[in-house]
Amino acid sequence: MATDVSMPPPVVSAPGTGTATGNNNASSQTSGIADNFQTFLTLLTTQLQNQNPLDPLDTNQFTAQLVQFAGVEQQLKMNDQLSSIVALEKSAQSTQALIYVGNTVAVDGSKANFNGAATWNINSPKDTNATITITDSTGQTAYSGTFSLKSGGSSFVWDGKGNDGTQWPPGAYTLTATGKDSSGNTVAISTEVQGIVDSVDLTATPPLLSIGGETYTTDQIKRVIRPSTGNGGNGNDNGSDSGSENGSGSGDGSGST
Repeated sequence: MATDVSMPPPVVSAPGTGTATGNNNASSQTSGIADNFQTFLTLLTTQLQNQNPLDPLDTNQFTAQLVQFAGVEQQLKMNDQLSSIVALEKSAQSTQALIYVGNTVAVDGSKANFNGAATWNINSPKDTNATITITDSTGQTAYSGTFSLKSGGSSFVWDGKGNDGTQWPPGAYTLTATGKDSSGNTVAISTEVQGIVDSVDLTATPPLLSIGGETYTTDQIKRVIRPSTGNGGNGNDNGSDSGSENGSGSGDGSGST
């Protein structure tokens, strides 16, 4: 006796929620896969109800499908948790950046904004005779002098006067320091810019600090400097190494070490 077994119509998967360019963000992906998971269970149940009794669904295949889909679901949940951690990290970076507003800080760099005075921190690995040159935004030399630097850090404050006594206008100026030791070997001298943090751009990632018209990230900050409560001098007692003989020394506010 022949047995007529009718086969169920082919199962067509539900249409995806994305486009050909697809997957604009993680939330749409999660929503789409959640909807598809419910569709998957519905289709699987329907398949079980309408399976061919002469060729039933392989239980191993059935279990593998469930495990694979469950694994995808867990991975998507993990991605959501990672997104939350990233959001918390961004919030922490923003909070950290805000505490610098209004404070005087030192950052790696050679360009400082001059508006009455400009300050650079200079670090020399050994005692050296250094040539310090300050140029404006067009590359024109505003000031140049030779100074004796001690090993370690020192500060150079420029009052805006050139070698000929000309007062230079406010703007961005770059300091370059080149040195040689007693043997004539070149000494690498690093420079830092010192200034007040005017504002923080929280729309950038990571947040950007504005210092004298230039922007810096928080990881470029070397130290926070508390304003002096003393006599306010910038090297009257210890600025002889910064070139008073050149007419730009500690007496008129252009250098201290």
